Amino acid sequence: MSGGPTVLVTGGAGYVGSHTVVQLLTKGYQVVVVDNLVNASKGLPVMRNSVFKSRSDILRVALVGVGRFYTYMLYFKILMRFTGINEFSSDTECLRRVQEITGKKLKFHHVDILKKEELDTIFETYDIDCVMHFAALKAVGESVQLPLLYYKNNVSGSINLFEVMSKHNVKKLLYSSSATVYGTPQKLPLTETHPTGIGCTNPYGKSKYFVEEILKDLVTSDKSWSVISLRYFNPVGAHESGLIGEDPQGVPNNLMPYIAQVAVGRRPDLKVYGNDYDTPDGTGVRDYIHIQDLAVGHLDAANKLLSPSFSGFKAYNLGTGSGLSVLQLVKAFEEASGRKIPYEIVGRREGDIAYCYSDASLAKQELGWEAKKGLKEMCE
Repeated sequence: MSGGPTVLVTGGAGYVGSHTVVQLLTKGYQVVVVDNLVNASKGLPVMRNSVFKSRSDILRVALVGVGRFYTYMLYFKILMRFTGINEFSSDTECLRRVQEITGKKLKFHHVDILKKEELDTIFETYDIDCVMHFAALKAVGESVQLPLLYYKNNVSGSINLFEVMSKHNVKKLLYSSSATVYGTPQKLPLTETHPTGIGCTNPYGKSKYFVEEILKDLVTSDKSWSVISLRYFNPVGAHESGLIGEDPQGVPNNLMPYIAQVAVGRRPDLKVYGNDYDTPDGTGVRDYIHIQDLAVGHLDAANKLLSPSFSGFKAYNLGTGSGLSVLQLVKAFEEASGRKIPYEIVGRREGDIAYCYSDASLAKQELGWEAKKGLKEMCE
């Protein structure tokens, strides 16, 4: 591969990974994606013998104000019924759309990080400059029910990756971490100096914490490693093109896709997990960050990571610095879309906490990054 630095992106077909790949390609990086596709979109139907000759034809009939990406997905399902479309593209449709957005090519390999021999082949094939590690299972509630699966995939899989990286002398890593490593906040807003691991409320958060600790030990033992861990809060929204976004299989674990699916009629109502937290309206408060701001943050962190002067381990929060409750976000979406979002209050979800929002000033000071998109753009 020729051009800019070559970045291996694990989990690059997922929600955060795919938006980051768009930024990488746009900035001239060479990108190799590995993904086992467990969380990837199954893709949109391929149009054959349809009166709609292009995707832009479909977009022209889309509903206005519900959210471009979710509307786009809904209309493909309607078209399947009324135009005879019955073929689906492959599981890599998301990455095809990434290439459509950027006009750039990437390399994709269907690889599971639990299989070291497959990872080894990737490093033998490409001259990789650094790794962005997104590949992980990520549902808080599911992690409580299936802890061994989460530890095996998120921790053991990460160890496999680090061992293969070390073998091939690739020692620059950008790790996709999470605000869940802070556990139940001792004080707010959360800064990078807040203790981690103490009071982690679910196996997902613990798995992210364990991997961070492994990376700290690795950097201590081998000074040639450079690691940046990005602890981000609650990504929402979609790419402005409407071609990629968060469209989970099954019942969404994250709030915004759940709201959007209710808005377009895919689900009858939103399940609000608890209204008895010690918050203004009783629902959980989170720091929601637009996915494109988050993707840009990865680029800014990559610039630092690839700098010859950087070494060691460093963690940064990526968030907006303010919190919104579940019901506040619902109201904002209703105002943006002009649609009522019916909801039902149900019991608390295991592993959830009342408040979680960031102080992201360190990222601004050292990476030159800050969130720019507001609530209105998150709901579009």
